Amino acid sequence: MDLSVVVAQFPITFNIDSNLKYIISILEKSEIDDLVVLPEGALSGYSDDISFLENIDTHKLEYAMKQLKNEVLNRKIHLIYGSCIFENGNWYNAGICYSYTSKDFTYKKINLATHERGYFQSGNELPVYELFIKNSIVRIGIQLCREIRFPEQWRWLALKGAKVFVYLTNAINGSDISVWRSHLISRAAENIRFLISSNNANKNQHCPTMLISPSGEIIEEIVSDEVTAFRRTIELDEISNWYINQCRNDVIKLSEGEC
Repeated sequence: MDLSVVVAQFPITFNIDSNLKYIISILEKSEIDDLVVLPEGALSGYSDDISFLENIDTHKLEYAMKQLKNEVLNRKIHLIYGSCIFENGNWYNAGICYSYTSKDFTYKKINLATHERGYFQSGNELPVYELFIKNSIVRIGIQLCREIRFPEQWRWLALKGAKVFVYLTNAINGSDISVWRSHLISRAAENIRFLISSNNANKNQHCPTMLISPSGEIIEEIVSDEVTAFRRTIELDEISNWYINQCRNDVIKLSEGEC
């Protein structure tokens, strides 16, 4: 099947209302059944200085999330975006999906960055989510930021049936863009999966916003501090288990509970 994806970035702030306006302006350009992907912390804001959590108005955040859900339903689209969320007394760094055809789902980052530990609660599941798009099921695995460094997590998602990897990041404090870019290409090519990456638009952006094919070919790439979005149609029949099926499972095997 073919899947229309819209990948976007914008300058994320610590103002929820401002972030929401950016997001809605991007959604206004979407079409029915688009899968729209936005960065880590797109709604709540995000920083390596975790003190920003103290200033988040959780009621305003919840209200903004409901507004986004309504936008998705009204526009008949599918949206994956990043936000910090507060549940049962704990903060989580999360990737959230709303869809007009499928149940909402939330991925809670399992491999927290060093500066996040003690402030965020880590998730404990690495699930594959199902989106019902154009009478077909699209299986999606979500990863956040530093989880690009853990290829076993991505392989696990592929083994569990993910056809598309969605990677949300807020990587704006480094200079090693070639390293992050190479990691993204490897995660796509070694698993023969499409990979969608969305980053914060910033002059210090050190991970591209990009779309990568299962062969590792870069279909689209953005490194910019500007609000930018692109739409591409991808053909999911290009996905394969060719390499996965050649793994030496007699020597190394990923099994449940060992990822």
